[in-house]
Amino acid sequence: MYVSMRITKKIRTLLIQIVEYMIAGGAYFWVGYAAFFAFDKGLGWNLFAAVMVSNLIGWTVNFILQRYWVFKNPRAKGHMGEATSRYIVITLVNFGLNYGIIWALEGVGITPYIGQFISSGFFSVWNFLWYKYWVFPERYSKPKVLKRRVRR
Repeated sequence: MYVSMRITKKIRTLLIQIVEYMIAGGAYFWVGYAAFFAFDKGLGWNLFAAVMVSNLIGWTVNFILQRYWVFKNPRAKGHMGEATSRYIVITLVNFGLNYGIIWALEGVGITPYIGQFISSGFFSVWNFLWYKYWVFPERYSKPKVLKRRVRR
């Protein structure tokens, strides 16, 4: 039985986007991980502060790479505020989830350093879907314009 393995342009574009996403995610992870190590071991910060500040640094790197490289979209030009707001919302949700994962794993004897690796596996899939379809979608919904009633 012969099965054609022809890759369509749409699939090829998606595969390239996934590779770019993983590279950008790697940059986010390693920048955040290095900052976490510096704040935790180098400066002796408590876990919450070290995770929070290192994530802020990583999130900034991530937003720039995701917005302008991975999910670049000429139609998104007028939607920077919307994309930024959505990114902040999902990032805050992620922060809570990430802290909870690391805290729970630490509670069962897994160091936060290993916990970061474990949680990054979950967030690799989770964030790709949120970024692609909600934060940086191919099409943004048109803003609703309030129409004023004209009295005649």
